[in-house]
Amino acid sequence: MVVEVAVPVAVAALLGLIAGAYVRALAAGFVEEEPEDYRKERREAFAHAIRIVPLPRRPYLIEGATALAAALVTWRLHGEWLLVPFLYAVVAGVALAVIDWRTLRLPDVITLPSYPIVLVLLIPSGRLGPAVIWGLILGGAFAVLWFIRPTGLYLGDVKLAGVIGMLTGALGSQVAITAGVGGHFLGAIYVVGLLVTHRANRTTEFAFGPFMLVAALVAVLTRG
Repeated sequence: MVVEVAVPVAVAALLGLIAGAYVRALAAGFVEEEPEDYRKERREAFAHAIRIVPLPRRPYLIEGATALAAALVTWRLHGEWLLVPFLYAVVAGVALAVIDWRTLRLPDVITLPSYPIVLVLLIPSGRLGPAVIWGLILGGAFAVLWFIRPTGLYLGDVKLAGVIGMLTGALGSQVAITAGVGGHFLGAIYVVGLLVTHRANRTTEFAFGPFMLVAALVAVLTRG
């Protein structure tokens, strides 16, 4: 039994290292300052990522994070079809987290295509109904929060919430709720840490996407 799980986990980690190299190259194409031409930025970022040799490079953080997330998801969802959409989500999620952390942007070119991709990959699982429902619930909840306080969330966070809702909702309502609430909890801890150490004030903007994605991963790993 241990071997049956260890082999796919090891393979997932290896593929995660390779995918992480592409993620690193793709994320590097999104600049910190607002680009003059968003379409050109996206086109050049993907073109650069496609051309690279997928070898991990120092400091190996992005490759390591992708490999670790892929291994953990494989360990938790081994033998389930839901592993397929979640492995896609790992790669897309790490890319979004890295880009958001550096630029405070969650590019639509990654987030929006994730909706149809995830929906199609979820069909064989038989969990498409709950996934769509929770995608609407979580996306709708974040949309309301954004409408009430636009400075507290970015619109990109709202779009990402819908994708997270679909994925976690396919695993059950408790997983989706944990993911949705957990992102705010982790974000709040980070903000408090910044305030306590005087590295930010109440108006300082920060990337919320990474906390949403980490919370979703934790929700998957801790599901009942």
